[in-house]
Amino acid sequence: MRIAVVGAGAVGSRIVEFLVGSDDVGSVVVVGDPSGHRQKGGSFHFDGDRSGPRFPPTGKVEFADVGEAADLGVDVTVVTAPELLEHFVHLSPAESGHVVTPVDEPDLLRRTMAMDDHARQSGRSVALGTAMAPGLSCVLARYLCGDGGSNYLGGFDVVEELHVASAGTGGPTCARRHHSALAAISVDWQEGSWRRRPGGSGRELVWFPGPVGGADCYRAHLADPMLLAPAFPSARRITARIEATRRDRLTSPLPMLRKPHPEGLTGAVRVEMRGFVGREAVTRIVGSAGRPAVIAAAVCTVTARWAAQGRLSRTGVAGLAELVDDPAAFARDLADYGVTISGFVGGDV
Repeated sequence: MRIAVVGAGAVGSRIVEFLVGSDDVGSVVVVGDPSGHRQKGGSFHFDGDRSGPRFPPTGKVEFADVGEAADLGVDVTVVTAPELLEHFVHLSPAESGHVVTPVDEPDLLRRTMAMDDHARQSGRSVALGTAMAPGLSCVLARYLCGDGGSNYLGGFDVVEELHVASAGTGGPTCARRHHSALAAISVDWQEGSWRRRPGGSGRELVWFPGPVGGADCYRAHLADPMLLAPAFPSARRITARIEATRRDRLTSPLPMLRKPHPEGLTGAVRVEMRGFVGREAVTRIVGSAGRPAVIAAAVCTVTARWAAQGRLSRTGVAGLAELVDDPAAFARDLADYGVTISGFVGGDV
């Protein structure tokens, strides 16, 4: 298979690294250079705060400009640059193949979802929000829901509530999104309609898998509810929160006071599902911890490979909660890139 990666920031560069190491990927085309990365001596180097090759010289990697993208002949295009997402979705399947994107800006994803009919008619899949949250959060929600046998937790007969929380950021773009999201309006799904609430409100102490542990999380302008609602029509409530400090909340309306770190440290995602198994009310929780950029890159890589192999459940524009019908197999593929899933097991006190 031949896969293009548009943008080579903290997430994009790791996607390239993972794809290069995948035996079933024949070649990887790095499109554009929005993050200051350069090809030097056949290797991939970082300018600025990090230096040295991320992966060794290999004949698998090619470089191309955005203007050449329509002639690349790829099976899948992974778009990590938000400003180029709509451009590549508008291209024909023959020009860009299936499209996978970790971009998580809600308004941009909403515009892209409006192109669902066009994508279905052209026979292509456009996988949205394939990062940690959304992305892994959508797979974990599908995993909790169960599919009649592959889920060790047993699944739900009726899903009533879904609550997503995440901590940490990937690269600088993700950090800026996290910062601005706290100052924007949060949109949650409640009783069949969208409810708007101020970002930075709704403080809740959330326990993530170790080593992250407990953290205060708040409402923010996040895409998870928008991608999860179509996949779980019975859910009465779907919410999403992000970890933040008091300083994060106070400074969110202002420009960032200091330059974001080139790649975030340890983060985590947590999905809580409430519903019924038979007549019993049940709450179950799963999550994952690690570097958000690594988790996002792993989710993108597995999604791109599944798209090229025809393993996504349908064509059209959707999140992974709709496109992945075997979350246990998806989780096993993620484990090849070091991403593990933890289940919360409660007990009597």
